[in-house]
Amino acid sequence: MNCGILLFDGVDLMDVAGPYEVLLTASRLQERRGDLPSFTVTTVSTTGGPVTAYGGLGLAAESGPDGAGGFDVLIVPGAIAIDPLVDDQGLIHAVRRLAATAKLTASVCTGAFLLERAGLLDGVQATTHWEDVDGLAARLGWDRVRADVRWVDSGRVVTAGGLSSGIAMALHLVERFAGRELAEATARQVDYVWTEERGA
Repeated sequence: MNCGILLFDGVDLMDVAGPYEVLLTASRLQERRGDLPSFTVTTVSTTGGPVTAYGGLGLAAESGPDGAGGFDVLIVPGAIAIDPLVDDQGLIHAVRRLAATAKLTASVCTGAFLLERAGLLDGVQATTHWEDVDGLAARLGWDRVRADVRWVDSGRVVTAGGLSSGIAMALHLVERFAGRELAEATARQVDYVWTEERGA
């Protein structure tokens, strides 16, 4: 599966690095046992150029949204400040453009607000960082926001809670597309205690 991670200035580094590492590790474990890898990971930015993550670390993108091929999975990370995030029309356009051809769109942390602004959370349940569930519920309604779990799988859309919940969600994607055994092996390899319940 071709997985794309969207980069932008101010992005939370762990929102990007967690899923990136999980998907690459899962494929590495498959190759180690002589199987074909299930996942490739590509980074894409709104401009096609490098971005600066929150805290100042530079990240390189392999293409822009118009140069990227269709992804099987699009992962949209979040950022600290939500208002500038959802007011960035170029970023919203990139989310819509990339999600339109993806088989599945996933978010990490406040990336859920980008999905909401892009119209991708209509009629589905979702979650986000525990500090921001009230804000997401104000947009979606409490009947559609889960505060008790680290990820929510709504079919074509999967949302994750904050930061390290992106690792948990990526392990769920490994399980969904390549099986529970590989997901558990990947969790062991990255030395991560994999739980669905928030606060477990």
